[in-house]
Amino acid sequence: MVAAVTDVARHRIYNRTTYPGILAALGMNALGDLAAWRGVDSAWLMRLGWIGLRSSLFGLALCGLLMLVCFVLLKVGGGDVKLMAMLGGFLGPERGLEALLWSFILGAAVALIVLVWRVGAWRLVVRLVKQALYVFRLGGWARLTPDERAQLQAPLFLAPSALAAVAIVQFSLIERLPAWI
Repeated sequence: MVAAVTDVARHRIYNRTTYPGILAALGMNALGDLAAWRGVDSAWLMRLGWIGLRSSLFGLALCGLLMLVCFVLLKVGGGDVKLMAMLGGFLGPERGLEALLWSFILGAAVALIVLVWRVGAWRLVVRLVKQALYVFRLGGWARLTPDERAQLQAPLFLAPSALAAVAIVQFSLIERLPAWI
């Protein structure tokens, strides 16, 4: 939640949020392993969020490495990389990957809404048709003006999307939707 607030307010995800979160994920799961080894009911531990240290480490590494690729190729921020690695540490590899994918889906949806809000639906459709005509007729893209290019730079708030994604994954919100949806 803290990362979501700072991402929206300042476009920053601070290390003082992510590093302690990573340590908390690893520490919580290490303590859970120790408690399970000492005979504490593992079903009770799992209800508290315990996934085991091995799963936590694998989730942290998987989500962190995937986000590192996104950092290099898509130029997401370093805070986003550490945030998603942290979530992988809490959720494990399967649910961490699911949360990562939901984060991108939700983030892209919000970016599209912001883009339509800034440019306007009609102007956006006209520009898309213009670009399609250039591609089909000339085999290339039409050059954008600096103003058009600036409008396309919608901010991507990944932390609020990640917060919603964790809620979707953790509480199985998609599976609870009525069948008619």
